[in-house]
Amino acid sequence: MTRHSFIQMSKLSNVKGRISYITSHARQENLYATYRTADNVFWGNLARECQQEFRRSGADGKCIEARELIIALPEVYTTYEPQQVLEDFTEEFRRRYDVECVSALHHNKRKTNYHIHLIFSERRLLAEPDIKIATRSVFYDETGKRVRTKKEITDESGKVRESCTVIPKGGVYEQHLFTVKDDRFKSDPFLREVKEIYTALINWHISDPEQHLKVFNPDSIYLPTKKIGKNNPKAAEIEADNAARQDWNRTADMALISGIEETKILEIKKEEIHQKASQSIKANGWLPNLFRSIVSKAKEFLQNLIRQTALPPKPVLNMDMAEFRTMQKLMIRVQDRAREIRSLQDAVPKLKAQLAETKGIFKSKERKALETQIQQTEAKISAMLAELPDILKSDGYPDVQAFMATYRKAEAVVENYNRELAEWERKIKKSRGPAEKERYAPPERESVRDQLRRLQAEGRQNKTKHRSHDRER
Repeated sequence: MTRHSFIQMSKLSNVKGRISYITSHARQENLYATYRTADNVFWGNLARECQQEFRRSGADGKCIEARELIIALPEVYTTYEPQQVLEDFTEEFRRRYDVECVSALHHNKRKTNYHIHLIFSERRLLAEPDIKIATRSVFYDETGKRVRTKKEITDESGKVRESCTVIPKGGVYEQHLFTVKDDRFKSDPFLREVKEIYTALINWHISDPEQHLKVFNPDSIYLPTKKIGKNNPKAAEIEADNAARQDWNRTADMALISGIEETKILEIKKEEIHQKASQSIKANGWLPNLFRSIVSKAKEFLQNLIRQTALPPKPVLNMDMAEFRTMQKLMIRVQDRAREIRSLQDAVPKLKAQLAETKGIFKSKERKALETQIQQTEAKISAMLAELPDILKSDGYPDVQAFMATYRKAEAVVENYNRELAEWERKIKKSRGPAEKERYAPPERESVRDQLRRLQAEGRQNKTKHRSHDRER
């Protein structure tokens, strides 16, 4: 399957503490580089102004002082100079969004996860501070909320209560060093944009196209797998969850190759997984076992549809355009592999039925042999399904979905060309003389070739060689 990028965003309620944590060599075992676009004074002022504004608003919950991105890097990046990598990634964000940042480049304890922490401000410094001078005394209660009269913050003896504040006439009662928060940073489109930007940047420095990452498309036929962080107490649960998702993804590949339309697979995914999972969460909360059960039933539903669908006939190699013949040969290879898988899948129910009929104390060896055969067959099916995308990756296609979409479009282009060619031949046959024949121009083969090449380039991974960071080791 295609490797997807991992870019996650979180809210920070203590930005100074978080900066201290990610940039401290004493607190991080594998800290390779740090980078700042603003000093500690900036972040201290930012935190204070955010907290003041939060108290004045009277809102519940925690004050959000800044946000943080975690950007996972492929292991090839460990061969690049760490400081340069970190500065490139941080300055890319600063250049695009014009906000201050602090970043750090880490490995986890076991050195299996190479990643960047990038903290950024949602506010920008004002060109001139906005300072408000009190024209009369100003009063604030314990929560920082402004009140109208002194009486509201005094006790029975007339003394100002502890933690209440009085700003005398002529004093500064409010000061703004920063703009209001930029709302786009909390939007889903922003996170999608950031994922696209950094995935492209990661790929820019990887010369091997087979190692390129891809942003997961939530509208694809596939289900995303989850990353397992270090010391995650739910690691076993996530692994089981990922296995169920991968089973669905492999079944979706089989469905495409079997001739089931992508729209139909998406419909099943929406109705049998998303809708049922949503209903389950509303009724019972998040229950991992229940979600896996939903995915498993959806997979079985799709498998039944595959069994009812005859594999499309093998493409006939009668097209003399090399561009399309290459795609046809690839299609034949994946279809042949799909037929092998289908044959094994058809054998499993028969073996299970045979096992069910094999009863009695004298048939334990026979039962054991059948159980082993079933396990081996299912393992072989799983391995062959996992290898299906690899057949296509050798020609640059990231996954089965990308290849099948490209093939269908190319097929339509070729069919249209053949129709136009047949019509031209019909007109030529009906024409009475050379002069009349010259009026009819045959369809342009080169134009068709150009279309096929363009479709292939769009469907394949980008094989252009890119510049790399200077290597340190």
